[in-house]
Order: sequence, then structure tokens, then C-alpha cells
Amino acid sequence: MTKVAHLGDFHVPPRVAVITALAVPVGALAALVAVCLLKLIALFTNLCFHGRLSFGDTTPATTTHWWLILFMPVLGGLVIGLMARYGSEKIRGHGMPEAIESILVGGSKVQPRVAVLKPASSAISIGTGGPFGAEGPIIMTGGAVGSILAQFLRVTTDERKTLLVAGSAAGMAATFNAPLAAILLAVELLLFEWRPRSYLPVAVGAVTATLVRGPLLGTEPLFGGARVPASLPLSAYGLCVVAGLAAGGLALLATALVYLSEDLFARIPLHWMWWPAIGGAIIGIGGLFEPRALGVGYDVIDQLLTGRATVGLILGILVVKTLIWGLSLGSGTSGGVLAPMFMVGGALGAAEGLVFPHVGPGFWALVSLAGVLGGVMRSPLTGIVFCLELTHEMNALIPMVITASSAYLLSVILLKRSVLTEKLARRGLHLTREYSVDPLEVHLVRQLETPLVTTFRTTAAAGQATALLQAAHEARDADGILAQRLYPVLDGSGRLAGVVTRAELLHGSPEDQRPLGELARTALTAYSDETLRTVANRMAAQHVTRVVVVSRDEPARAEGILSLRDLLTARRVDLHEEQHTERVLAAPWRRGRKPALVVASGGPRPESAGPLAATGPERPHPAPPEDGQGKEPALG
Repeated sequence: MTKVAHLGDFHVPPRVAVITALAVPVGALAALVAVCLLKLIALFTNLCFHGRLSFGDTTPATTTHWWLILFMPVLGGLVIGLMARYGSEKIRGHGMPEAIESILVGGSKVQPRVAVLKPASSAISIGTGGPFGAEGPIIMTGGAVGSILAQFLRVTTDERKTLLVAGSAAGMAATFNAPLAAILLAVELLLFEWRPRSYLPVAVGAVTATLVRGPLLGTEPLFGGARVPASLPLSAYGLCVVAGLAAGGLALLATALVYLSEDLFARIPLHWMWWPAIGGAIIGIGGLFEPRALGVGYDVIDQLLTGRATVGLILGILVVKTLIWGLSLGSGTSGGVLAPMFMVGGALGAAEGLVFPHVGPGFWALVSLAGVLGGVMRSPLTGIVFCLELTHEMNALIPMVITASSAYLLSVILLKRSVLTEKLARRGLHLTREYSVDPLEVHLVRQLETPLVTTFRTTAAAGQATALLQAAHEARDADGILAQRLYPVLDGSGRLAGVVTRAELLHGSPEDQRPLGELARTALTAYSDETLRTVANRMAAQHVTRVVVVSRDEPARAEGILSLRDLLTARRVDLHEEQHTERVLAAPWRRGRKPALVVASGGPRPESAGPLAATGPERPHPAPPEDGQGKEPALG
């Protein structure tokens, strides 16, 4: 087997160091923006519900005027509608779908005004009682910081995307003091890849933002009061599955509620500018029933996770928060998803704790919070790590894995898209959340190249080659000389001088006496030990469908042809491995009988799938003869 020492696990271009260095100021700026947004939310909350200029933490529920609860969200909705119509429509929604859309179709270019209008609109929305979180807007705003910086520099679209995502992850890390969860969220939702070129800048941005946050907001976990015992009864693990399925069901309900609301608002015969005000009216009415459902609600989440919430608060949050969040978010107002899901998930778990055996204060609220995140966002790893960083409660790790995975299972089975990706689908975009290794990266050229059938000499007359191909065409010899379609042209020493195509020769004149060396064009080549993905990228860049395969030791000696059809063969091999089922080992009671290896077949088996799929051996092919001949005699 030929060695492939030139190939590595990762491809790390030198510019990674530059982009990683740029992630430092992006992370620092995104952290400052996140801190400013949190302070701005506090300022608007104090102004709107308490009539004072203060940046201190407060909630709408502590106001003594019921009419503020009812009307202030409507006023906030009016302001947001005006900002969206006359400022930028990009501020509508909860931020993450907009960031994803910018990456998918916008070249990761965010308008500078979005960096100002999005945090301002979110602060107004949440500060006037909106039941939303700050993380969605800060993901969009932090991404805008990275994108704007990148737009001033000469970078590729992928590098601009990396800086955008680094800013988004930095903003989230600074908001929740959760750098690892921010990195995972970037990988699971925003990057669409797992490569050093993108991971390193994102990690640096998130870490930088967390370090900047420390002196400004502290380093303690956001919800540090949960207490989970080191040893749990086995029954608790079984009930974690039940809690996960319940969380998955709640995730389905919440997602359906958001887009049912969006559909209902679309039927209202008013301009969408007025919809946030109508959503504000829904918030105000809900706030009259449960004022603590308004705002970000970190104080309520803390009560749920520490087991201090009353039954009335638990049920009020579970019902009212879910309804006003889902119905108002469909109006196109500005606000995030995660904090409401923290509260609703915690309330679900606290309600389950009223029935399930007692394990520890806030235990069921914590595991259900992870479950709801896994079900709503369909990012179970992010949900688990998020809860760990929010509480620093490592004893809850295994229960959270069970709950989040159970919710994730139910969600992906019953729901096509998450609350984040459904909005993209409604805009005509598709985003797959599945990651896998490209089959073209696994196979090498030598495994699928086609041996040479025909070569020509540079001194051969073009007319002779044309006559040969036309005769084969008349004889319908499709499996011989005509099957190749690209013909290497060799010089007198057998070295590759260029190529001619079948179409050029077939449509030529048998009377043409020009030497083929004059007609041959420069050959695009591939080494036999390169990956198919590398060659596919080269073919795409040069707009060709076939390349000449050469040896790395003798780069001027043609060995074979690799075509687009061969690349598709690699795809068929991957499809065969995914769909074809077989029994490899026979059960002891079947050893006396001839085993039927194939139990069922889910698809066609390519001819080369067996050896390729099993061991990936080299595909044998004859070396070009000394006189340049294959099956057909070379001319010249």
C-alpha cells in the first residue's frame, strides 16, 4: 500500500493565526456590548415600571401600578414596530435565525445599523415587560461586531463568517458566563463545520469575552443555588427519561405555538409594523395574571432551581410565560429564546417535582431545563453544558444527559425543524443540522481512477485520430476507445504533454494534418494519492469534469483518468454502507447451515463497493506501456 504521509488530520492555512488574533478584539467588543445591553435592559425596566434612572437589577413584577403592566408592553411594541419599519427590518425576531440567514445567503455581511438598532430594540422590548431573553439579540449584535470588523479587511467569505460567529459566541459567553456552551452553540448552530480554521477564533473570542466580563459582572455562576446529591437512586434515572419526554413535548408545543402565532398575525389586515403592539397587548393581559412572567426573569429561574418557588408561581410561569412568549414572539418583536426556555423548563421540572420523589432542591427543575433546551434548540450538547456552566452542578451531569437526549429524540422524530430553523424554511432556505465526513475525503484517487485505454503521440496527425474515433463510433464501440473521452497526448519519451477531448476529435476532419501536439491543451492532473475531495475542488475551480491521474514520483507519466462519474461512485459506496444490511457472524445454532449473509438491501450496491467499503485497497490498473499504447494502438 502506498503511503500517504503528505495527508493530515486537519488542514490549517497560515491565515488562521491572523483570524484568531482578530478574534481577541472582536471578543472584547462583543463582551462590552453584552454588558451594555444588560445594563440598558435594567435602565428601561427601571424607567418604565418604577420611574427612576437606575441601572440596578429590577423586575416589572415589583411595580405597584397594574396599568403599567397592561400598557407598557404595548408602548414598547409600538416603538419596536417603528424602529423595524424605518430603521431595519433585520431587528425583528429573536436573533439566531437572522444570524444564520446572514451566514447562509448574506455572505456573513451584517449592516452596521443592525449593530445599534438590534440591542436598542431588544432593550426596549424586554425593558417594557417583554418575556424574552437577551441572548438572541446579543448573538446577532455580537455577530454584527465581528462582521463589521471583517468588512473593513480583505478576507474571504469563510473568514468573515468565522469572525461573525466569534462575535456571536463572545456575546453569549459574556451574557451567561458560559464560554464552553457558547462555543458548542457556535459549532452546532452557526459554523456548519468543525475545523481548526473556525474553532480556534471562536474559542478565543468566547474566552476573551468571558475574561472581560469578569471584572464587570462577576465570575460566579448565574444560578448557583442548585444542590444535587452525589449519589442518586436508580429510580431517579428512569424518571429522567420521563422528564425528558415531557420536556420534548413542551418543546413541540412551544415551537408550534410560535409559528401558529406567526401565521395568525400574517392574516391580520394591518401592516406588520403594528403587530408588535398587538403582541404587547397579549403580554400585558398575561402580566395581569402573573406579573412575574414579564421580563427576563432571572430571579424566578433562581427560585425554581433552588426549590423556593411556590405552587402558584410554578403553574403561573408554566402556563402564562409559555403563552405570552409564544404568542408575542410570532408578532415579530425583538427578543431571545433561551431565557424564556430556562424559565419554562424550570417550571416544568418544578411541577414534576411536586409528583416525583424528592432528590434535591431544584433537581427536577434543573434536568428539565436541560431537556427543554435539548428539545427546543435540538442542540443537546449545548443544553447540557449550558446548564452545567449556569449552575456549576456537576452531580447533575448524567441526569441532564438522559433528559436532554430523551427530549432531543422526541423532538427530532416528531418535528421536522426547530424554533430556530423553521423561520429559515419559511423564507425558502434549508439548513441541515447533520454533520458527517465527506465520502470524497475518505477515498483516494487511486481507488477509483479508470485505467488508460488510449493515448496519442504529439507527432500524430489530428486527422488520423479523428478517423480512428469516427470508425469506432460507426462500429458502435462504446466500450473501447470512445469510453475514455479524455486522451493524454505524450511526447517522444512518454511524458504527458497535454490532452485532447473526444468531442474535439470526433468533430474534426480526417484530412487535418496538424500534429496533435499543436491541438493539445494543458492537462489538469491529480496525484494518485490525493483525496477525491481535493481533486473535486480542483475540478470545480477549473470547470472540468475529468483529470489525468499521475504518480507523485513521476508527475509527467499518465496513469489513468478520473472523471465526475468516478466521484459519484464514491458517493454510491457511502450510500451502500448506509443502506446495505448484512449478517457478518452466524449465531451458534446456525453454524451447521450455510449462512445467508445478506438480510436485506436498502439500495443498489456499486460494483466496487465491496472491496472499497471493506478495506479500501488500491484499484489495479495497468501502467502505460513503454510505447504509449493501451488497448487501442497509440498513433504516431
